[in-house]
This record gives sequence, structure tokens and C-alpha cells, in this order.
Amino acid sequence: MTRPPGEASTPIERFGYRQELSRSLSFTDLLVYGLIFMVPIAPFGIFGSVYAGSGGMVALAYLIGMVAMMFTALSYAQMVKAFPMAGSVYSYAGRGIAPPVGFLAGWVILLDYILVPGLLYLVASVAMHSLVPAVPVWAWLAAFVVLNTAVNYLGIRMTARVNRVMLAAELVILAIFLVVGVVALAEGKGDGFSVRPLFDSGTFSWPLVFGAVSIAVLSFLGFDGISMLAEESREEARQIGRAMVAALLLAGTLFIVQTWVAALLVPDSASLLADGDPEGTALYDAARVAGGGWLAGLTALATAIAWGFANSLVAQAATSRLLYAMARDGQMPRLLARVNARHRVPANATLLVAGISLALGLWMASRDDGISLLSTLVNFGAMTAFLALHVSVVVHYVIRNSSRDWLRHLVVPVVGFVILLFVVINAKVAAQVLGFVWLGIGVLVLLTFYATGRRPELPALTDAEHEPTDEPAKERA
Repeated sequence: MTRPPGEASTPIERFGYRQELSRSLSFTDLLVYGLIFMVPIAPFGIFGSVYAGSGGMVALAYLIGMVAMMFTALSYAQMVKAFPMAGSVYSYAGRGIAPPVGFLAGWVILLDYILVPGLLYLVASVAMHSLVPAVPVWAWLAAFVVLNTAVNYLGIRMTARVNRVMLAAELVILAIFLVVGVVALAEGKGDGFSVRPLFDSGTFSWPLVFGAVSIAVLSFLGFDGISMLAEESREEARQIGRAMVAALLLAGTLFIVQTWVAALLVPDSASLLADGDPEGTALYDAARVAGGGWLAGLTALATAIAWGFANSLVAQAATSRLLYAMARDGQMPRLLARVNARHRVPANATLLVAGISLALGLWMASRDDGISLLSTLVNFGAMTAFLALHVSVVVHYVIRNSSRDWLRHLVVPVVGFVILLFVVINAKVAAQVLGFVWLGIGVLVLLTFYATGRRPELPALTDAEHEPTDEPAKERA
């Protein structure tokens, strides 16, 4: 293997890969990326659905969701330490279990990663159209796609800089909502201070709360995207796992606090519990109670920009890295592994994701159930792939390497697996059907590989691979 003159060896070269992407991201960049991917104000858009589904105990639903996802984050931390490379679950299952399993895990999580940008663009475009009716949904959608593609194409450092600005803006708006909301409650508006959003003995039941958790989990999806940047981080491998855990804890805390305040300001809780929130305006209605029309408009606008620009920007970047990782292993068309020499980003993969997002967004915009259908499919794909992640931890560490760290390498992944299996089993029937159809297509593709002599294989399956690595990924000269 050859390297440019003066370039130090990097961790992924131990696994047979050449370092092509730019190692320039710090721990802070990774943390900001994860927070932006999860969106600190994510509950703004689905607050009403979680409120109705949890019997008003929306803060409890987010608390349980955070704990549930923490088991998955801890399993990610173990696998990224062993295999510090792009590809996320695809790489971990492929190397932790077997290459064919890795392909299927990558195929399933593609259902999440490929659909997420389209969903985000659609939600944001519909919101912007409601604010500026003169501009059609398709025009907003196209504008979001073009803008984000340009930023991603200019390199990961540009994406990181934009992330910091967007995160600061979201936190300022969230702070305004919380301050105005708390002051309003102190003045006697809404229901006043209460623990009901966390626990209401009159409506509590575990099936009710866990049903709402399956919706709330959508807000947490994204912390796993940090692992996609393993080859672009200049930190040691364990720092990537720490960034994932830290991002999940910070975002979860913000979700709990903001939904608690919003739940106390809901103007008509009885109607919301009975009829749900088909228009997706429940939080904006609560904001109107707290501060009037200006706060309702500000939270709606912030939601549109956060979902359509900030969140979709990092989602598009993560998806392109997944396609890049699979393509360089020959499990996707090789042209998707092409890296732009100047900006050092997976150029063709980035452009493909943009094209799919645009086409998918426009198609779903023509359907009455477009947003709800995409949401359920995204959840199903992510949860199913996370199941493979937990199995990978047990197989790689306990079975192959005889680890006796029972807590991190057995208890945590088993508990995480059981929780996610419950969510998958209780997913909507439409999501289950379409999700398993997608998995079936993946099995057919895998069988085609075998029939044509292209059995999935990964390079450099050496003994060194079975030892966790914490080598620092130093910046290149």
C-alpha cells in the first residue's frame, strides 16, 4: 500500500484501506455534528404526536427513549473502538460477524439513511410553504437540496463550520422558548408547574408509554451518524464513542426539558389527547399561549430551517459516507467510492444522495401520507440495523475474543437488543411490511452476488483486526 510522501500511517490502513478522506475533525466537531443530526429542537415537529401517544407524559417518553438509546450508543462505542472506519453498522456487522451479514445490515440501514434526507426536506418545505404560501413546496425542496449539496461538496470542514453556526442558532431559539415559557407558567398561564408530563397516575400504563417511545425515538436518530466520520476524525477511536454518548445525553436532556415546559402550556390537552395532532402544530400552539404569535412563528420557522437545512445537511453527509464505504468494498457500484481530490469528499455519493432526496421528496409531497409513511420507514430501518449492531458486539468481543467484560460486551448489548426488538415488533404494520420487503430485496441482491461469483468480502481480515484499537488518528502533514 502506498501513501503520499510524509503521510503518517492511519488506523484504517491496518484493515487494508487507503486513507482518502480528510482527517480534520475534533471532538467538538463530532459532538456538534451529533447534536445537529439529532436537532436540539427536534420535538418541536412531533411534540403533539408524542403527547397524544403518551397520555400527556411526553417528558417520560423522551426520558425512556434516551435510556433505551443509551444502550445502543454504548454498543456503538465498543465497535468503533475495534473498527475505526466509515460505514457504521455495515462495517461493524461485516467485520464483527461476517461480510454477508454486514452487507445486509448496511442494506437495512440504507432504508434509514437514504430516506432521512428526503423526509427532512419534505417536512421543512411543507413548513416553509405554510409560512410563505406564494412559494410552492417543490421550490422550497429544490432550494434546500441544492444548498446542502453545495455545502457538503465543499468539504467536511465547511460542513463542520456551518454546523456550529446552526447549533448556536437552535440553542438560542430553544433558550428563548424555555425562558418565555417558564415566565408564562410563573404568571399563571397554562397549567402551572406540575410533574404530570413526567408521571400522571391517571393515565399511566407501560404499553401506552412504550408506544409513545417508539415515536419519540425518531428524535434521537442521528447520534449514530458520528460513527460515519471515523475516517475524518483526528481523535483517537474511543473519543468517537464518547462523542456519541455525550451527544445523546445532551440532546436527551434538552428534549425532556422543552417537552415538559410545552406540555404544561398546551391550550386544550383534552382535545390533543383525543384527536392527536394531525397538523403538527401542537408545540406552536403552546408557544402562542406562552408568548403570543411571534413566539409561535419563531418556533415554526426554526423547525423548518433546522430540519430542512441543518439536520438534512449532516444526514446527507452521513449517507454519502455509508455509500462510499460499501462501494469501496465492491458492494455498491465502484463509482460511488470516488473521492474528490480537492475537497476530499465522496463526490459521486454526495450527488447521488442529493438526486434521490429530490426525487423522493417531490414524490412524497404528492401523497397525503408522505410524511407519516417516510417517518415510519426511517424508524424501522434504523431499529432493525441497530439489532445487528448489538449482536456484533457479543460475537466480536465475547465469542471471538473471549472477553470477560460482561457488562459492556454482553449485558449492555443484550438489553439494548431486547428494547429495540420490542420497538420493531410494535412498529406500524405498513412499516413492517415495507421494511421486510426492502430486506427481502437485499437478500436477493446478496444471492445474486453469490451466483455471479461476487461473494461479499472485506480486505485485510488479519489477526490484528480482532484487537480493539485506540491508536490516535494524527493529522497528516
